[in-house]
Amino acid sequence: MSLRSLLTAILVASLFALAGCSSQNPDQIRQKTAEETATLKQDTKAVAEGIKEGLSKKGTVDLNKASKSDLSGLPGISDAKADHIIAERPYANAHQLVTRHVLTENEYAQMQDRVVVSR
Repeated sequence: MSLRSLLTAILVASLFALAGCSSQNPDQIRQKTAEETATLKQDTKAVAEGIKEGLSKKGTVDLNKASKSDLSGLPGISDAKADHIIAERPYANAHQLVTRHVLTENEYAQMQDRVVVSR
């Protein structure tokens, strides 16, 4: 069952539960439905962000062999920075990104666990 189907099923179940409440007038039901819908939207966004983050952490990237698109997929690396990384090849170790002034120490810290250097 897809995430969208699951969320739709939850929303429909919430609507039926609200409709069954005889102590609430239609305006209260509409308000409660709007609140539940807003909550579902927030939850869906959080799940999507988690999936996106998980997919972006596929594994390590070899600084000496990676394509521009692979390098651009690293945290904080733009296409221009990827071009600069490629232009400075080869690297003896990953920290040379900092010592060669390709990245700042903070930029390197964001991605250091995702890069390796082959010889």
